[in-house]
Amino acid sequence: MTAIHYGPVATLVALGLAFAAVALFIAYLLRPVDQYEDKLLTYECGIIPWGEAWSKFFVRYYVIALIFVLFDIEAIFLVPWAVVYKSLSLQAGLNLFPAVEMGIFIAVLLLGLAYAWRKGDLEWV
Repeated sequence: MTAIHYGPVATLVALGLAFAAVALFIAYLLRPVDQYEDKLLTYECGIIPWGEAWSKFFVRYYVIALIFVLFDIEAIFLVPWAVVYKSLSLQAGLNLFPAVEMGIFIAVLLLGLAYAWRKGDLEWV
């Protein structure tokens, strides 16, 4: 059994933390200390904030964003599979196995899409 050496990983983590600490310390020393009233306001795209901070949001926007993220992640899995499909299918006599595996993956995603569509979550109105 070969020994696993974590020295380079620990060194890299220590150097990363030291770099971040030094950068934050230098920024602390160089930053301006002038804390005037406008600088302490919440940033609202250049508009002076007024009213309460709580407001109602339409929940459907979040549902559509989550569905978008889901299918974006599908593309992240689909593209590398398509790139190595030929080498996967030729390896060890697995002719149809990678295609069936991805077909099942896409079928599950299409089932989720059909559920969201039937539920009405894809309607913008």
